[in-house]
Amino acid sequence: MSHSRPVKVLVTGARGKVGSATSAALIRGGHQVTCTDLMRGVFERPQPGEPAYLQADLTQPGDAFAVVRGIDAVVHAAAIPDPTHNPPATVFQNNLMATFNVLEAAVRFGVSRFVNISSETVPGFFFPERPFLPDYVPVDESHPIRPQDPYALSKYFGELLMDAAVRRSDIRCISIRPCWVQHQGNYERNLGPQVRDAASLSPNFWSYIDLYDLADAIALAVASELPGHEVFYIASPDNVGGRPFVETVRKHYGEAIEIRPLARPDASGISCAKAARMLGYSPKRSWRDYLDDQGRLRPGIGKT
Repeated sequence: MSHSRPVKVLVTGARGKVGSATSAALIRGGHQVTCTDLMRGVFERPQPGEPAYLQADLTQPGDAFAVVRGIDAVVHAAAIPDPTHNPPATVFQNNLMATFNVLEAAVRFGVSRFVNISSETVPGFFFPERPFLPDYVPVDESHPIRPQDPYALSKYFGELLMDAAVRRSDIRCISIRPCWVQHQGNYERNLGPQVRDAASLSPNFWSYIDLYDLADAIALAVASELPGHEVFYIASPDNVGGRPFVETVRKHYGEAIEIRPLARPDASGISCAKAARMLGYSPKRSWRDYLDDQGRLRPGIGKT
């Protein structure tokens, strides 16, 4: 590992599904990981290889500065993960201020790399009060941004905070916009209906990302030397069900949406071409590794 790459990495939201998988991927990559989340730690002998853990409320500036001190890189995954289970003000305040405080601490302490876990919802057509469709598919990083809901707004404002940070400091920022994150425990529940019936629609046009491919992509972002602030969608390259994308979009949406050139006939509704080109992102897992053609969990795949 190059000495210019971060070694001491803080993962916020480390007890969540993305944070925990990312922590494991970073440890496998040789990084020294510190985890933080809202839950209390346990005063027990650490398991072999277990990362350090600090309880912190990152909406409090003092907590953020305490956990960022001495760190080389931050993966900021801590957030309320959708707008549907909390009052709007709670979602917005938590997500925006946690991002602001951790990034402010990172700038003041001279952290070299900040990986901001943003969201595929940023363009706005996932949780709108007044529904609308994307201008074109596959959606990419150039798509117009028109959020209405507090979650997408908080994630978009987080990306704007990254822009401001690279203007005022030498920090390098990457914002990751993951698709709907799946793992062995929720593939069947979430994607099974779409595998069985393409008319089971989703705002991301049958897109998804495997949790462990996402964790690998975040590890690539931590190691990246890209300057400034770059935004990347992280999606699996295929769509749920593996159907011909053009035909399926036309069947369910008619001519309402422009369909741009595809990397493959069964393409995802969200493009990961920029991440492949600039981060070296190369996903290794597909829904087919977990589900059969009826959307049922394959034998031997545990639901843990």
